[in-house]
Amino acid sequence: MAVYMVERSLKGITMDQLGAAQKSAIETGKNMTASGKKVRYIRSTFVPDEARCMCLFEATGPELVKELNETAKIHSHASWKPST
Repeated sequence: MAVYMVERSLKGITMDQLGAAQKSAIETGKNMTASGKKVRYIRSTFVPDEARCMCLFEATGPELVKELNETAKIHSHASWKPST
């Protein structure tokens, strides 16, 4: 499986909201994997001064990363790219 990075602009997000989004990504990934869609949330790095967040996911394809984020309702301007 490849590792994908999702870069987000999260201006105005609180730490509680960020934590809730992380929990949602973890649970959604577990549920998707249990249903045969191999995708999992790995970790995030948040840069508060820039309101920027980089999230890492492992998946068999970028469409699953996008689906996880949409299902988890983690909306923002995001880019999906494989990490090398």
